[in-house]
Amino acid sequence: MGTLATGALLLPLLGAAPPQDSVAPSSRLQSAFASAAAEYQVPQSVLLGVSYLQSRWDTHAGAPSVTGGYGPMHLTDARTAIANTVAFDHAEGDARGDDSRAPLDATEASQSVPKESQLPARLKTLVRAADLTGIPADQLRTDAAANVRGGAALLAAAQKQLGKPLSDDPADWYGAVAKFSGADDTATAATYANDVFAVIRDGERRTTDAGQNVTLAADDAAQPEAAQLRAMGLRTTNASETECPKTVSCEWIPAPYEEFGDGDYGNHDLADRPNDQSIDYIVIHDTEATWEETLKLVQDKTYLAWHYSLRSTDGHIVQSVKAKDVGWHAGNWYVNAKSIGLEHEGFLAQPDAWYTEEMYRSSARLVSYLAKKYDIPLNRQHILGHDTVPGPTAGTIPSMHTDPGPYWDWAHYFALMGKPFHRTAGPAGGLVTIDPQFAENQPEFTGCEKAGVACAPHGSSAVRLYTAPSEDAPLVKDIGLRPKGDASTIDVNDMASRVSTGQQYAVAGRDGDWTAIWYLGQKAWFKNPKKQPTAVGAKGLVVVPKAGADSVPVYGRAYPEAAAYPAGMTPQAISPLPYKLLAGQRYVIGGKTKGEYFYSPTFDTTTHKVVKGSDEYYEIQFGHRIAYVRAADVQVVPSTVS
Repeated sequence: MGTLATGALLLPLLGAAPPQDSVAPSSRLQSAFASAAAEYQVPQSVLLGVSYLQSRWDTHAGAPSVTGGYGPMHLTDARTAIANTVAFDHAEGDARGDDSRAPLDATEASQSVPKESQLPARLKTLVRAADLTGIPADQLRTDAAANVRGGAALLAAAQKQLGKPLSDDPADWYGAVAKFSGADDTATAATYANDVFAVIRDGERRTTDAGQNVTLAADDAAQPEAAQLRAMGLRTTNASETECPKTVSCEWIPAPYEEFGDGDYGNHDLADRPNDQSIDYIVIHDTEATWEETLKLVQDKTYLAWHYSLRSTDGHIVQSVKAKDVGWHAGNWYVNAKSIGLEHEGFLAQPDAWYTEEMYRSSARLVSYLAKKYDIPLNRQHILGHDTVPGPTAGTIPSMHTDPGPYWDWAHYFALMGKPFHRTAGPAGGLVTIDPQFAENQPEFTGCEKAGVACAPHGSSAVRLYTAPSEDAPLVKDIGLRPKGDASTIDVNDMASRVSTGQQYAVAGRDGDWTAIWYLGQKAWFKNPKKQPTAVGAKGLVVVPKAGADSVPVYGRAYPEAAAYPAGMTPQAISPLPYKLLAGQRYVIGGKTKGEYFYSPTFDTTTHKVVKGSDEYYEIQFGHRIAYVRAADVQVVPSTVS
């Protein structure tokens, strides 16, 4: 089977879909799944289930994923994707963000076009699909129907390689599904295949990013046959040291805590969390490096370390730092000391690339597990993107990172964690939760040009902010990012004038289809039409300057007062950012905490100490990034407006 001629003969015998010309435009992808399933004798439910776990049936207009996967089947051609992309322009800063020691000068991973032989099989499945089908690689990348045929051919080839029949019983395909994942270990292959079979049993229905209506009918009888994995000869992972839920595949590859050079050390700090300090945040990153390079870097004592790395193609997780210890990942020492860092594979460093459904699911399970274990609220004030971590001081603001960027689907991510964003109040609630429809929300961006062309249209979590209720008005400015008052841009890495799904802000005004919020000390407008809203009503508590104060300072870290430090330890500066919370403005509270500083400038841990003060701070959603204000400077009021 598998040749075009043989497949054509099989179509009428297996009840294939009618020719594409006779199919409604919105049903053509569904028909393509039926045709490909018949051609290669793969159960249609298996083909649909695998595709859903890869892309949720989206085509992404032919753009590659973060690991060079194309189309609904996520057929990988990493070499072509790397060759055709522009590096993501991360700002460079000190990942530790600690004033008590010299900045860590860690070089970002370099990106070059690898040779085909250097890539693992999981990153070149499109090349294999082209060989099996005879379809040109370019067509497999850009034509959804061809892409589905390529995926079906790969599944059929895997089934044959395992010595299994081309059966119409989905259960017979468990091993082939596991093999399709590209996983090289039993736990990951099993987790992936189990997820596919869960989708088949539960069924799915959605309209894709290309307007295609696709349905996978629920099949309660589709049960996985895990015994098929034993014959695949996959390696066994070391999971004994990991802190992960049982619903993911997790492996322990430790980061080194070692000295080097002139008394320096790497690449994280030993601590005793949550006994000595609470864990309040989880920070979401992308790696900007290959999976292999990511693991190499986290094991480099002269580099950085984070707690977990997640692989795109199959959702596999590697833990490298214990949750009790402090990783160097966020660029803000206060946030580092209070957080767990998750790096998601994204070696293309391409802002309009996309993430696989399996990685979203694996990450959501891990975050849900960690949030429950450490009592971390599941909201955008505590599940932070690296792009929402504040600069600890004024001088660090321009160097703060911008990942995972505007194309991370926060709405889908939180829905997977059982915490979807939704309306909690009408206009009188006084707040809004940013909540655009991801696929339909496609703001224009620059900064990921290819041959002079701006970023391709793409679903986004970002909503742009203006100085007046008009798209012709200037964008709002960020004096911290551009102290000279330069204008904001629509560059994909420019965080000055945009908000993101799930963030909450106090309403500052309304004008027709436009809503204003308080943002970085100013009134900022975004388009919010009733027919396609980009925000929904919310209620909660906000801070305002205390009575009689014209303004109060804003901070990028919640450090204790000088009197809290023991003798012989230099107090960290209470360093305000170049912003002000002005009288008449309101900002949403994310939490309340006492000032705290983790003193750990040396390899010898005997001098380490958690300094706790009596000064209290409120975390607030001040701009795109969070910030802190002293409780003594503000008062808390309900958000309800009259």
